[in-house]
Amino acid sequence: MSFFPFFRKKDLFDASERQQIVEAVKEAERQTSGEIRVYVESRCRFVDPLDRAAEIFFGLKMDNTQHRNGVLVYVAMRDRQLAIMGDEGIHQKVGSVFWQTEVEKMIDEFHADHYATGIAKVVKEIGEALKNNFPYERNLDKNELPDDLVFGR
Repeated sequence: MSFFPFFRKKDLFDASERQQIVEAVKEAERQTSGEIRVYVESRCRFVDPLDRAAEIFFGLKMDNTQHRNGVLVYVAMRDRQLAIMGDEGIHQKVGSVFWQTEVEKMIDEFHADHYATGIAKVVKEIGEALKNNFPYERNLDKNELPDDLVFGR
């Protein structure tokens, strides 16, 4: 069994799987001032997926959140690469071990062909970390970034 089967972009997730991921993002963000984005593409242009995640992170202006608590979940399906990048505000709170553990959990789900579920579970866990460190403030919080799933090439 391969780590990821080969997909065309439009076949990466069906409508219910896309909805599952978007709902996980929305639910996570209801409890925090943090922001989560999920970016999926076929190929990673860099040797290190964290470098590509950083390029996307800054390209999506995820470093412009008020508390520097944006998190990007990056997946390159055909190249079988993953990365999670948290802005400095959340990274200082949870550290590198947290991100690596979440990547490992996603890999475990992907090995079982549970791609959307793996992403949604990790998004929920990232949401918990954000909630614990950056709780939702009813009168101050606003959704600073879109919740939609972003597809690259």
